[in-house]
Amino acid sequence: MAVCIITGSGGLIGSECVQDFHKDFDVIVGVDNDMRRYFFGDEASTAWNVQRLRETCSNYRHYDVDIRDEQALRRIFEKYGRDVSLILHTAAQPSHDWAAREPHTDFTINANGTLNLLEFTRLFCPEAVFIFTSTNKVYGDNPNLLPLIETETRWELAEDHPYFIGIDEQMSLDRTKHSLMGASKTAADMLTQEYGRYFGLKTGTFRGGCLTGPRHSGAQLHGFLSYLMKCALLKEQYTIFGYKGKQVRDNIHSYDLVNMFKHFYRDPHPGEVYNAGGSRFSNCSVQEAIKACEEITGNKMQICYSEKNRSGDHIWYISDVSKFRAHYPDWDFRFNLRETLSQIFEEMRNR
Repeated sequence: MAVCIITGSGGLIGSECVQDFHKDFDVIVGVDNDMRRYFFGDEASTAWNVQRLRETCSNYRHYDVDIRDEQALRRIFEKYGRDVSLILHTAAQPSHDWAAREPHTDFTINANGTLNLLEFTRLFCPEAVFIFTSTNKVYGDNPNLLPLIETETRWELAEDHPYFIGIDEQMSLDRTKHSLMGASKTAADMLTQEYGRYFGLKTGTFRGGCLTGPRHSGAQLHGFLSYLMKCALLKEQYTIFGYKGKQVRDNIHSYDLVNMFKHFYRDPHPGEVYNAGGSRFSNCSVQEAIKACEEITGNKMQICYSEKNRSGDHIWYISDVSKFRAHYPDWDFRFNLRETLSQIFEEMRNR
């Protein structure tokens, strides 16, 4: 029997993993206790998505378990044991703003929860592939030290700068402000690498840019494009926090990220780290995203501007995915920014 364990299975990336991997396994074990509702309120609940998975994936088995609960997790790993060949760890506290409210909750979910999963993988299914969804926040404020140039709609780098194509995995994680969420995810990032390099587990760490797609339950503190589209569709006020709304994000569709996971699963490079974002293929500033949402919805957005930027926020971040491309030359992007926004719009309108 082939088993895949997916944490955060009700979230954007977790549910995409269920959809994309369920035909490859006899059993998909989903671990999700809807902490997004606790983080961001009822509108961010993933319960609707879990119900959808139960109805559409006959081999999906849901466990309402907190990844901090060692005993409950142990029972799952003991039950399936060496039948588990893949662990996709997508559960997290994802907001650097929210982390400052409850630092202990943030750290125990992101760091301790990851440690629990790694250790149970080592004990019960050491031959399994373990994929961790990390974040570009591990680089802290270091990207903000780049010599950025202000243009009409965005901050940008000169084309002759080494990082113009994107930030690679060699950027320092040290001597910078990360936000507490960035620090807790850095701890998990390092743990995942160490279990690969020290214990020899087949771990892969993917440092995501802005992860997006139609199954996102967008909220103000997390889910940039989904929340922006929600405000445009419902004609609600959207607040821009600092940097003149010219801060740049690269946005990778959940399908394209999970397709990266698939390539790694089929040919794992133990202990490896990859930057995983939209790169130059799919990126935008807040101003540019607002314009696109207005064009797609036909609604003029209500915009409020706050001079104070979010602490630990990137002014400009674009991922260099060339390392992953070098290891997996058959992988490529499928959905560009406009296609992704259109999908988000259609899904929200139908929902």
